[in-house]
Amino acid sequence: MRKLAPPNLEDGMKIDIIKRETRATAISMGFPIDVNRSFGKDYAALALVASYFGQHRSSSSYLYYRLRELRGLNYGDYAYTEYFPRGMFQFEPDANIARKFQIFQIWIRPVEPQNGNFALRAALYEYDKLVKNGLDEKTFEESRNFLSKYVNILTQTKDAELGYALDSKFYGIGNYNQFMKESLAKLTLADVNKAIKTYLASNKMRVVIVTKDAEDLRDEIVGNKSAKISYAAPKPKEITDEDKLIETYPIRVKSSDVTITPVGNVFE
Repeated sequence: MRKLAPPNLEDGMKIDIIKRETRATAISMGFPIDVNRSFGKDYAALALVASYFGQHRSSSSYLYYRLRELRGLNYGDYAYTEYFPRGMFQFEPDANIARKFQIFQIWIRPVEPQNGNFALRAALYEYDKLVKNGLDEKTFEESRNFLSKYVNILTQTKDAELGYALDSKFYGIGNYNQFMKESLAKLTLADVNKAIKTYLASNKMRVVIVTKDAEDLRDEIVGNKSAKISYAAPKPKEITDEDKLIETYPIRVKSSDVTITPVGNVFE
């Protein structure tokens, strides 16, 4: 197997705003992680965290509930600990896209352009809470029970079963379903919260935003301008009080950390 060096990123958050004439704003953020399926317990722990925080196309995940259900901010709020190409078109990831190095990533989309500043700060606010506080026993047990059953959906066809078997050969693990169920069964809450502190407390966050209001959004981010949000209907005091924290939640970047790229130059 070809040996690859791990990604080497500068410390600090970097934000690239893709300027494109579009009705909605899309936000992706994340950073490389060393953990893949060959890591066993740590992989299962991070898979559980991603499922709790932002299970793909799930209306029961934490981030979806805080941003969409409570605030009506956008359509989808998801988190991943493996690359998920073509995620907008399907409910389950494809097999045979195994990688030695993976990525923790958060998707926030689509957002109305005037709410881009708020959505970015809300996602960072919730992510930082996850890293600081971890999971509690109730959410740990619920997420483990869900994920232990969800793995069956990933291999429900013969094609998928074969694809996951080939990936398991690459990662040096056994049958994927059995591997996940056994790894999850052995996990403790302490294991999960340790994995969060070890792998997700990153100071190398990379953010990509696609929007038509690139210059205005850059100025709001760099200047840490208050991110106001308005609702079509009244919200509970709990939400409006928390909004005040999110509106001024700091994004620690310098002007040189935020770039604007015209959409036509993305692949140059």
